[in-house]
Amino acid sequence: MLETEHGVPIHREDAGWAPLIDPLRTFGHKISNFFSPTSEAASDDNAYTIVVELPGVGEDEIDVSVDENCLMISGEKTMERVEKEKTYYFSERSYGRFQRSFRLPADADQDKIYASYKDGVLTIKVAKLEEKQPTARQIPIGLD
Repeated sequence: MLETEHGVPIHREDAGWAPLIDPLRTFGHKISNFFSPTSEAASDDNAYTIVVELPGVGEDEIDVSVDENCLMISGEKTMERVEKEKTYYFSERSYGRFQRSFRLPADADQDKIYASYKDGVLTIKVAKLEEKQPTARQIPIGLD
């Protein structure tokens, strides 16, 4: 019997892989409508950079927002048309809603966040706040 998900066959009983795959299948179904894109974060003297891989996701399907020092990236990767004439033995492609959140460091400037998207890669730059140099000043002593 052929098992399908979203109309795409994902497993054949006679494929001989059942003993290896079945223990993981239950977990896979629980997260099948949600995937977490891979990402990396780095910084230099002036900014933090977050890069998120989103192949197959259209720019208009991505939402980037910031709230209370938390950067949120969400969207949806929609499934391409499945050809019914084909027999699929498995599909490892991920579809569905996604969401990633990143807690911004205390020195991140939430008013200077810029995002760009090219070739399935979302790049977000978060400027660092300028360090305030301590200034010396005289404190007057007043009478109560």
